[in-house]
Parts: sequence; C-alpha cells; structure tokens
Amino acid sequence: MDDQQILQRIHALVEEEHDLLSRRESAGAEQHARIAHLEETLDQCWDLLRRRRARQAAGLDPEGAEVAPVAQVEGYLQ
Repeated sequence: MDDQQILQRIHALVEEEHDLLSRRESAGAEQHARIAHLEETLDQCWDLLRRRRARQAAGLDPEGAEVAPVAQVEGYLQ
C-alpha cells in the first residue's frame, strides 16, 4: 500500500466516522463499537503513513514499514 492509498483509506474512514458521529444520538451499541473501531483504524493508518515517510526521509524503502498493532498505537503519548 503506497502513501496515496493510505490517504484514500484515511479519507474514506473519516467520512464514515463523520456520518456515524452525526447520528450518534440515535446510535446503538453496534454503532458506538464501529466508531471506536474506526478511531483505532485511523490511528493505525496515520501511524503507518508517518512510519513510511520517516523511512523514506532516512533513505530507506518505505515499503518496509508495517502496520503497528492497535495496542501499540493507542499507547502512544500525545
């Protein structure tokens, strides 16, 4: 997956997240779980994009970057 594909995935996930958030008041448990999953997946996508760009800036192949587990990405300090 290249940077453009990752960005397209991010945009699609953000659209879905915004759609679900706009209906949050009437959302059931399933929708709340989907929103949480979207947030985790978005964090992973952004992390992967940063990893790819860092590898490229260091002169390494960006394709060597791997998706980090949710537990790792969610454990980063803000």
